[in-house]
Amino acid sequence: MMATCCTRVLQPLSCLSESSLRSFRAHFVKWDCDIHAEAKTPHVSSKSLTKSILEFGKKPLKFAVSSALVLGFFFNGLQYADAKVGVNKPELLPKESTPVIDIAGFLSTGQENRLIQEIQNLEKDTGFKLRVLAQNYPETPGLAVRDFWQVDDRTIVFVADPTFGNILNFNVGETVDLDIPRSFWSRLAGKYGTMFYWKEKGEDASIEAAVMAISSCLREPVGPYNCSEIK
Repeated sequence: MMATCCTRVLQPLSCLSESSLRSFRAHFVKWDCDIHAEAKTPHVSSKSLTKSILEFGKKPLKFAVSSALVLGFFFNGLQYADAKVGVNKPELLPKESTPVIDIAGFLSTGQENRLIQEIQNLEKDTGFKLRVLAQNYPETPGLAVRDFWQVDDRTIVFVADPTFGNILNFNVGETVDLDIPRSFWSRLAGKYGTMFYWKEKGEDASIEAAVMAISSCLREPVGPYNCSEIK
């Protein structure tokens, strides 16, 4: 059966019933008053708050999983408030073009060559560009990879960086976002990117597993069930 937009794990605000919205609104107002106890809180009308909540739930969001912290920017121009911005070290880039940059040394030469071959075959077969950057922040080329890889709407930048816990971080172009369910990236990070996984299996195992799962996903026909499993 095709899943609906509401789940027990996370319900978009636009899917909530009126009674649930009233409960949410009550908790929201109480929370707002608690954290601003020393400031004068302006009156918020019930109708305007409900409208704002519903409109927020309906707005499409650009998908990017913690890449703002890892690279210091979003390729689509959106920035996270606490991001480490301004990182731009082109001197860390290789002299020759390659879809895999391993600054952190997580991959062996053989592993890197296999990933390069897989990525090249994927781009030839699907037209999607997968690019992998393995790093330990702040040792990152940051902004410089955008021009180096000529990042566009069909590009997926996969940043493997254990600095912030989960080693799998993705930045997804708009065209990719249309074909691949956004939940795929969070499920992929939850399966192969957790600290428990990469500390037990190794950073290289997380990177290889993620690349193969992405390759498998991108090769599936677009439809309601594509990328429903992390392979």
